[in-house]
Amino acid sequence: MKFTCSNNLQRSLIRPDGVDKVTGKLKFLTDLSFPNMLHGKILRSAYPHAKIISISTKKAEELPGVRAVITSKDVPGLNRFGLIFPDQPVLCDERVRYVGDAVAAVAAETEEIAEKALQLIEVEYEPLPVIDDPEQALLPSAPRLHPDGNILHQASYQKGNVEEAFQTCDVIVEETYELPRQMHAYMETEGGVIVPEKDGRITVYVGTQHGYKDRFQLARILNVPESKIRVVSSPIGGSFGGKDELNIQPYGALLAIKTGCPVKIHQSRRESVRSGLKRHPMKITMKTGASRNGKILAHQVRIIADTGAYATLGPAVLDFAVEHATGPYIIPNVHVEGLSVYTNNGVAGEFRGFGGNQVTFALEGQIDRLAVKLGICPMELRKRNLRKADDLGPVGQEIAPTDGAAQVLKAISQSPLLNKKESIEWGEGTDRWKKTGIGVAIAMHGGGLGYGRLDPAGGRLSLNEDGKIEIAFGFEEFGQGLLSVIEQLVIKEIGCSANDIKITIGDTDRVPRSGSSTASRGTSMVWHALQRMKDPFKKRLLEKASQCTGVPATQLYLGPIGIWSCDGLNSEPLITYQQIAHETKDDPIQIETEFHFPTTPYSIPGGHYLYSFAACAVKVEVDELTGIVRVKNLDQAVAAGPVIYPTGYLGQIEGGSVMALGYTLLEEAIMEKGKYVTENFDSYLIPTINDIPLSMDITAIEELYEGDPYGPRGVGEIGTVAVAPAIAKAIYDAIGLWVTKLPVSREEIVKAVNQREMREWLTTKL
Repeated sequence: MKFTCSNNLQRSLIRPDGVDKVTGKLKFLTDLSFPNMLHGKILRSAYPHAKIISISTKKAEELPGVRAVITSKDVPGLNRFGLIFPDQPVLCDERVRYVGDAVAAVAAETEEIAEKALQLIEVEYEPLPVIDDPEQALLPSAPRLHPDGNILHQASYQKGNVEEAFQTCDVIVEETYELPRQMHAYMETEGGVIVPEKDGRITVYVGTQHGYKDRFQLARILNVPESKIRVVSSPIGGSFGGKDELNIQPYGALLAIKTGCPVKIHQSRRESVRSGLKRHPMKITMKTGASRNGKILAHQVRIIADTGAYATLGPAVLDFAVEHATGPYIIPNVHVEGLSVYTNNGVAGEFRGFGGNQVTFALEGQIDRLAVKLGICPMELRKRNLRKADDLGPVGQEIAPTDGAAQVLKAISQSPLLNKKESIEWGEGTDRWKKTGIGVAIAMHGGGLGYGRLDPAGGRLSLNEDGKIEIAFGFEEFGQGLLSVIEQLVIKEIGCSANDIKITIGDTDRVPRSGSSTASRGTSMVWHALQRMKDPFKKRLLEKASQCTGVPATQLYLGPIGIWSCDGLNSEPLITYQQIAHETKDDPIQIETEFHFPTTPYSIPGGHYLYSFAACAVKVEVDELTGIVRVKNLDQAVAAGPVIYPTGYLGQIEGGSVMALGYTLLEEAIMEKGKYVTENFDSYLIPTINDIPLSMDITAIEELYEGDPYGPRGVGEIGTVAVAPAIAKAIYDAIGLWVTKLPVSREEIVKAVNQREMREWLTTKL
């Protein structure tokens, strides 16, 4: 493995939570236990679509050890939740719309008793027709799953005249791509403990990506002021977007309030599969036309997204896919339309890449097909149509000037994988049944939530009573390495040492509102917050140090342990942070900031302003006898601004690459008639160490466009986006098969090889 970036100094530093994690000392929220703690379980629907005729909980309530059973009648406030708009019942009372719908919940003295109690709850259903396909849901004859029909959201973008432009094209490619439902597969499934406090408040120890939004939603459900709820939301054993929405919090809170005892709910993997969010399956049809000289003239796109039974962030995911349908290319005539459709399938929501993965797979597939038809090198075709630094964004919006697209294309072109002399197996394998191929793809990804969406940020910097420089954010650490980013930025911007810092995150009682840990925004928002807070904070510290020492503030600076003299004559600080804290105990030094994620001034729903870019080159080996595809090498070039913590940056890109490899070759949460076929990891396969490429070289492009004041962009998502189309092109390069459906089908590969060989045999005989 090779990683190229300029910030090698801090690469070897140990992350703040690293030792505790690898030794098992750190407790995740599902590890917590409290005195008199009960165990909760949730009864999910027996059908993907049905009316509820009656619910009887009498037998469950009579079971020894059961302390509470709740149904919809026990919800004191709004019996709904949802990040964009609340359309999902907390506990269903009239109708269930998917197999993850909650009907009742129990709290018992043991988990085993709670499981038994679920079996004793009697629910009478009247099954209804199941809509398991979004195109079926669009038919006039389809049952209406929600009062306004089966279309959750529509989005579109248009410029020029595609119909007229297609008539002038010399080459046209039209294809339909099908993208799968993917599980987040985090190590820690949804869970935690809800604790009723003596003062009438509750504390919610449950993993989430934004504690303040959870607090808001729970307050509506419980019909209490937000001040009555404390959400502790970190650390978390993985999320990738899957814990963006409420999951077990409402049930644990209702049971805790009813029993007066702490209640733990920790979903099994099967329960998580059944009720958890998944990546949106999409069917994308693209028609793209170009002139003989390789200029793309027209691009028409239709996206149908299966959002499942409820909304969650489905509208935002569709908007993102529509926005990124032209990617980093300048195309004069574009027509994109998208539909997010309700079905009785599992709920689809936010997932690393946020709709960009699906549409980029299709877009880059179109570029590669055009290149073959035109007889132009795929890299050259991309170059001829690539956006320039000061071009408008993909939906015609003003964006921060960036040359990232050209930078990553240039960097990936230097990959050894693209040098045929070094890749001696190009198009051939070491045996006759194994063929190798090379593929390249690029991607453009917007950070933040986009125009028209609440995207607040903020932070607090203070000298606490223990003499620690305390930095507080409303973010969560769910494995992405945010603590390391915060630590490195504070060291750099303030000048102190790691031992001088206390990081406080993920606790609504102790942190300011900072927005959610999502949409590749965390690193960027920490950087922006520190730019706003560092100077006034240092000024106050230096002024106080000057008062205490008699040395002018202009001759002092912040360093390890405390305040140092600029003359360099002292071997220790003139005054320590602890001493200053003692002197300011009646007037603590504290700076806060509030701001919003930078957004385009154009009125375009969800339109982004800050973008990152990636280019991916892969080498695959295709076994023509078995259809197995192995990725042998994978290189990525990423343009996302300065690298703050190299080890974390590398981990994000490598980890994202492997997750995308699973999306491309292995993973699909198959549903039949509204029920999951794959319920556990015995049948849902994710990449193991055996599937990871032997070589993964990552190049970080840190230069920002001249005058860019926006600092580092997050890289939590960009590393996942370009991998799938690069692998698809490499498969074509190896065996001549254009992949249109993920995950790649081994059966399809074997069938294609057999058909090719039959054609060759017939040609020879004739």
